[in-house]
Amino acid sequence: MLRQATGTHHDGATHTNAEYKAGMNQAAAPSFAASRLGRMRRTALSAAVFNGASVALGLLLIALLVHALFGAHAASNASVGAIVALIPDTPRARRGKFAHLIVAPLLGVPLFLAVQLLRGHPVELGLLLVPATFFAFLSTAWGRPGMPVAAGLMFAMLLALAPEPAASAHEALQRTGWCALGAGLYVAWATAANAVLNERYRAQTLAELLLTVAALLRTHAARITRVPAPGTLGGVLRRQAALAEQLQAARDLILETPDTPARQRLAGMLIVVLEMRDRLIASELDIERVQASHSASLEPLAALSCAMALDVERVADALLSGARPPAAREHGAVLSDLREQALDEARAHPERGEAMQQAALLRSVCVRLGDQASAVRQLAALAREEAEPDLSAVRSGWQLFVSPAYWSRQPLRGLWRWRQPALRHALRAALAIGTGYALAMLLPWGSRDYWVLITIVVVLRGSLAQTLERRNQRVLGTLAGSALAVGLLAAQPPVAVLLGVVVLAQGLAHAFVVRRYVVTAVAGSVLGLVLAHLLSATSQPAFDFAERVGDTLLGAALAWGFSYVLPSWERMRIALTVRRVCLAMAAHARQSLALATLAEVTGQPELAWRLARREAYDALSALVQATDRALVEPRAVQPPMALLEQLQGHGYQLLGQLSAVQSILLLRRQRLQLQAIAAPLAEAASNIEQQLDLAHPCEPVAARTQGGGDAMPAVPEDLPDPFVADSSPWLLRRLALAVALAGEVRADALAVLRESGAV
Repeated sequence: MLRQATGTHHDGATHTNAEYKAGMNQAAAPSFAASRLGRMRRTALSAAVFNGASVALGLLLIALLVHALFGAHAASNASVGAIVALIPDTPRARRGKFAHLIVAPLLGVPLFLAVQLLRGHPVELGLLLVPATFFAFLSTAWGRPGMPVAAGLMFAMLLALAPEPAASAHEALQRTGWCALGAGLYVAWATAANAVLNERYRAQTLAELLLTVAALLRTHAARITRVPAPGTLGGVLRRQAALAEQLQAARDLILETPDTPARQRLAGMLIVVLEMRDRLIASELDIERVQASHSASLEPLAALSCAMALDVERVADALLSGARPPAAREHGAVLSDLREQALDEARAHPERGEAMQQAALLRSVCVRLGDQASAVRQLAALAREEAEPDLSAVRSGWQLFVSPAYWSRQPLRGLWRWRQPALRHALRAALAIGTGYALAMLLPWGSRDYWVLITIVVVLRGSLAQTLERRNQRVLGTLAGSALAVGLLAAQPPVAVLLGVVVLAQGLAHAFVVRRYVVTAVAGSVLGLVLAHLLSATSQPAFDFAERVGDTLLGAALAWGFSYVLPSWERMRIALTVRRVCLAMAAHARQSLALATLAEVTGQPELAWRLARREAYDALSALVQATDRALVEPRAVQPPMALLEQLQGHGYQLLGQLSAVQSILLLRRQRLQLQAIAAPLAEAASNIEQQLDLAHPCEPVAARTQGGGDAMPAVPEDLPDPFVADSSPWLLRRLALAVALAGEVRADALAVLRESGAV
């Protein structure tokens, strides 16, 4: 079918393109049921679900072992220790896994003992909980690695409130011993399980990354054929920001010691994905021009993008299932037909500037799509073991691309400043826990006072946006989960069934804590009520349901209210993010435009450019995420939202232009007049760096390009001649647009800083 749909007779190109579009749409649009089943299958084979299953199995084995050796009382306390240790257990690189896991048990077990000793002294216990909460939440200064540690420390204290107070210090020490045993056993289990599953985690993480890239390809296809609605670009930028965060997690796993053929294939596929991400952003630059052309080629171009997305999804599914993917399809004939059709139209009507413009535009778009299709074929060939990965850029310097595996003291040095978000969040959490504890003591039931505090811990986040999201999902999940648990307990199933439910609920809660927290809230509520029933023969499910809902509503309300106490509004730190964006973009431009000076440029450019590119994407992603968080903040404290959105758009457009320049330098080097473009490249790099240096004044771009003697031409109104094989005019056009966009980024950044009071 593909051969027929990609015939080369230009007089029949419209017909063949229609056939091609219809065939690709039919292949790329599965039925609703098939789509749902596919998503469920992908979720079941994901790294998060595998990790959740490993967590549940580890908890089950520890509970069974301790129960068999020491009895039910010891097993229940050992389970608490295991829960404290399992919170930071996520798919990670082997390097540093033990150090990441051991922190929460080392600090949490002494807190467990302190709570046990003070359980019968409510005032003294409250005086412990408040400062301990403050110091626990200071660990969020380490960012994403520190958040599970804070949760583990809090759960060590709060789960110690669940049983009846210890009758003596000896019993408290005994409980703590069982807790330490469970934590130690789980750390050993998780370290070993992570090593065993490491190869699987690498493939699963890359598969999930490929699915995200496929979704972006489909989004791009939809934007080609539809007039973008207001805010559509913002949605694309948010997806790109999420992709940048996902990419770092993939680097940490996949680029760790790529010393076997299987690991090197995955690392090579990750490098290809990075190039595809660049081309996706560069492709966004032509959306408006493509749509304005009203060309009959729009549908085939969109269908081709969807076909590539389907090929990428097939590679991802093969990675998840451990199968061999089919080879990616060849689209060169269709692209050639589209390009030649436009060129024939331009030749037939040389007097029509519109035809020349359309031919030039289609040449640019088809070349980029051809490069993207080549990347997809390379991706499939690597997965099929039909090609060898080229890892010259990362084989000797992979450590530079992954997150540190050790705990640095650096975050503590800058922590003790009043505007530091981690410090304010720690103070806010301590005040919320203190208030929640005092109110829980006054509740008429008071038998599950720790549930109020647990709700505060899981709902209260570092920003108002995250707190509101957790609040809604926590309340909904508690209502649903508590109702499920009450129905289950009313049926009076055997103990073995209830133990199975506990293990399943723990696995689900852990697997979906990041992906879909509402599932975690449902599973956590089932887990809590069933455990309470197993530990207390007098527990009444209906009353537990009422208690749990009341405690959850109170805890969620307190977390919501305290999110306005000592807030870290985005306006307070937006200036740092904006300056980071400008510095990163300047460094990326300098490295990108220096690629032409290399003696020999291949598909793997130098290491410094890759590092600069990563920082540029990460900085822009941080700006997009900060802007999204600011959207739900009170209007009076919001940063200048319109200017921030404009800065994001211009920043990603500049990234796109630099990516287009990089593609020309790397892939079309033989079509460039290197001596002729050397001076424009150097001047463009200098101009972009000057524009993005906010600390020094800079002449506006418009004033610089009006003089007739400048080496850099003004931004051209028309596209280069489509009949000229030399790619130098296209490069010069991209350079001019990049310099102009750097000026736009500078103007936007300075406006944001002025509106935010940072200059």
